[in-house]
Amino acid sequence: QVQLVESGGGLVQAGGSLRLSCAASGRTLSSYAMGWFRQAPGKEREFVSAISWSGGSTRYADSVKGRFTISRDNARNTVYLQMNSLKPEDTAVYYCAAGPRSYTYYAGYDYWGQGTQVTVSS
Repeated sequence: QVQLVESGGGLVQAGGSLRLSCAASGRTLSSYAMGWFRQAPGKEREFVSAISWSGGSTRYADSVKGRFTISRDNARNTVYLQMNSLKPEDTAVYYCAAGPRSYTYYAGYDYWGQGTQVTVSS
């Protein structure tokens, strides 16, 4: 079992930055690929970014490419999502997830955090 806890969300103005963290406990994070997803009110959960277990491969949704950066520190059992140039449409609850591969669909992940709210004001 892996327990995931996100942090770092909050309220920020458009153009600002936030860094989300996802801390794992229970098992070492280095065994898993990690993903970030988000869900806005009334919308389906959507893929944001993913990283392989080693950190050598990353994937991004087109909507965040060039603005968001995913990284991981396996020694700290933590994954990060650096979000720059934030837009109001980035407003959502952001979830981290752990799974066998860096899939872009949420069904590919086995463990989920509780989410952290990100609100971007215009």
